[in-house]
Amino acid sequence: MGMPPVPEPALPDPVGGPVESSRRDAPALRGAGRKGPKRLPRRAAAGRRSFTATLRSLDELASSGARVSVRIDDLDGGAQVLAGDDFLTLPVGGLGVVPLLIETAAAFESGRLDALEIIDRAAVQPAAHGGLWQHLKAPALPLTDVAMLAASSGDALAVNALLHRVGLQSVRARVEQLGLRRTALLDRFRDDRGPDDAPHLALSTAREMAQVFAGLVNSTIVSPGVSAQVAEWLSLNHDLSLVASATGLDPFAHENDQHGLLFVNKTGRAPGVRAEAGVLGGPRAGVAYALIVNFDDLSIAHRLRAHDAFRVLGVELMEYVY
Repeated sequence: MGMPPVPEPALPDPVGGPVESSRRDAPALRGAGRKGPKRLPRRAAAGRRSFTATLRSLDELASSGARVSVRIDDLDGGAQVLAGDDFLTLPVGGLGVVPLLIETAAAFESGRLDALEIIDRAAVQPAAHGGLWQHLKAPALPLTDVAMLAASSGDALAVNALLHRVGLQSVRARVEQLGLRRTALLDRFRDDRGPDDAPHLALSTAREMAQVFAGLVNSTIVSPGVSAQVAEWLSLNHDLSLVASATGLDPFAHENDQHGLLFVNKTGRAPGVRAEAGVLGGPRAGVAYALIVNFDDLSIAHRLRAHDAFRVLGVELMEYVY
């Protein structure tokens, strides 16, 4: 899918000055460790807040015609660390499944849905987009396992099954209740999108996605129980190939990391779309982040250039929290 050239987005300098000497511990995040290297001198810490390489990489992408949206918030006080066109509503691929997971967890908590209700995949619209369930022998799974597949591997069939049972209107009502004005889950996964189908799976902004992930770890999304459940599902996410590639975490067991990192994320992929949002907490700080890039997916080189921007951000996020 080609994207028309657009003006280069304004990417302002990061907000915030030097880190005060009293602010050194990790944020009060569930599961965040206190291990790690000793605190940095104030001057060194200030230099590592600049995100200079990230800004340069995103500027280069924007100059090539990509549409870029980025947001980083410090979890200690909610201060904005970095923002660049974070208000832009863009396609986000599978990242848009997060509101579906939130509504599913809320329905479990309220009793509107039984977490152990069995869902037969034969009753669900197929999608070969990706995932494991289509290859498994088990023809039916309980809803809670379907949600885990949707969160951990972006399983397209699992997402479609979950959406079939929860209902698109319920997800849209939840999005509105959460105050997300520029986020929408538009459709299920489809192998082909015709003229009568929604053009994208989901839309959102970097600002709202960072806000959602901050709310999950701060237990403010719907209720503490719902926040904890969704964060637990997302902590099993296997896709650590973009921002998360800089963490060095095991993609199949990062929820039990021994080095004191808290990490929860979700990625989104579609032709010409790469997106990731999450929370990264370390001994020094904790951040909620989101980066969305829409680009001309004309070759592997174009795609790798977009991926590199995510990895640069990952390196500088690790410097910020560790």
